[in-house]
Amino acid sequence: MHRLGEEGRATLRAGRATLRALRVLLAADFALARAAATRAAVCVALAVTFGGSAWLLLMAALIAALQALGLSWLGALLLAALLSLAATAAAAWGAVRYFGHTGMQASRRQLARLGLDALEDLLGGLDEAEAPAPPPAAAPQDGTARNGEPRP
Repeated sequence: MHRLGEEGRATLRAGRATLRALRVLLAADFALARAAATRAAVCVALAVTFGGSAWLLLMAALIAALQALGLSWLGALLLAALLSLAATAAAAWGAVRYFGHTGMQASRRQLARLGLDALEDLLGGLDEAEAPAPPPAAAPQDGTARNGEPRP
């Protein structure tokens, strides 16, 4: 019994050490992610700035080329504007499509199946209109009712 107690305490100490190491690992991982997110935001800001200026220069060159080809200034500006509007519409459509995946519907369904639907309680059914109705439970084929009692 004494040896069993010692082994139990050793197991508990090892579990505590493991949890402590996991906590240190998670803290370091979050710190790394935070630093990486900051650097990524700076890179995105630079990419947007230079991408926007390149787009403006390309549109100016397109307008100048169209005007040199004999199109009026108004026509050249309208064509460049239509091209920009088409690119904007395509990007907006893609953003709306991808934002639809941020609801994590598959994870929510699986958590609800496990009885862990606290997220639904917190949200108060904000997206009930979007969620598909759950499939009806099939009756068991072994001659018992759903509650486990024999069928009449």
